Amino acid sequence: MSKRILITGAAGFLGSHLCDRYINEGFDVLGMDNLITGRLENIQHLFSLENFTFYNHDVTKYIHIPGHLDYILHFASPASPIDYLKIPIQTLKVSSLGTHNVLGLAKAKNARILIASTSEIYGDPLVHPQTEDYWGNVNPIGPRGVYDEAKRFQEALTMAYNRFHKLETRIVRIFNTYGPRMRLNDGRVLPAFIGQALRGEDLTIFGDGSQTRSFCYVDDLVEGIYRLLLSSYDLPINIGNPDEITIKQFAEEIIKLTNTNQKIIYEPLPIDDPMQRKPDITKAIEILGWKPKVSREEGLKITYEYFKSLSKDELFNKEHNNFEKYIIK
Repeated sequence: MSKRILITGAAGFLGSHLCDRYINEGFDVLGMDNLITGRLENIQHLFSLENFTFYNHDVTKYIHIPGHLDYILHFASPASPIDYLKIPIQTLKVSSLGTHNVLGLAKAKNARILIASTSEIYGDPLVHPQTEDYWGNVNPIGPRGVYDEAKRFQEALTMAYNRFHKLETRIVRIFNTYGPRMRLNDGRVLPAFIGQALRGEDLTIFGDGSQTRSFCYVDDLVEGIYRLLLSSYDLPINIGNPDEITIKQFAEEIIKLTNTNQKIIYEPLPIDDPMQRKPDITKAIEILGWKPKVSREEGLKITYEYFKSLSKDELFNKEHNNFEKYIIK
């Protein structure tokens, strides 16, 4: 009998790549998404497959899945600043109510569950690079708190189920990831830069560009998640690429990649925007035998080709979501 896995947030950037991976590994995949930020185009190639089923459902509401489940991957959550600043209540709900629901489902089905956390739980870090035993520097009432604190609560709830109910849980702390299927205008730095370059606009840097990020190609991330799910390690683990670069250097790389002559312009830095971001992946190497393989140069070329293939409507459309019908005033 094939292993059966539920992937929430299945129509999102990461969720859709995870669906592909588990389909290719022979799993029966159940994808779930309410499409608030996810896009059906990301998974439409799977609809004709016998071992893929899609549920258009909001995980903050009661979840019913008939039959057995072996695994659950909980990836339902807005993950970009534009998303979680525009729908803050939904962002908090999906990591609290939604996580409670999927943990309860995992308990009922006796399934192992992997929760998608984030490097944002470290906030604007005072430790560099960030190790899993660092507790973070987060402003709970700042505009980014709706995402940062939601993910921190999600981790606490997951570990409570692990300790109290003896549930098999895994927690991945995801650092900046990129690749095909990212939304072009979701507010994250890589698609923002490439989108501006393709539209002939100047590249916008917030702050002076000295802040750093570390970018991991999506295939590497998916491999790390796959190994973590099948491992016996139940504490949080960083998955990301430790190849650190300043935002200014990154903008210059994008200008070179796209062969454009745009200028770089500077805007004020948003509140609580982290100045440094680099994962310590010692545990991933030692416990999972994992480290990233795709260089930034190689991954950016693939990603750029994907963005170049988008239609002009997609390129110039500032929104790719259905926020309005979900917003609670």
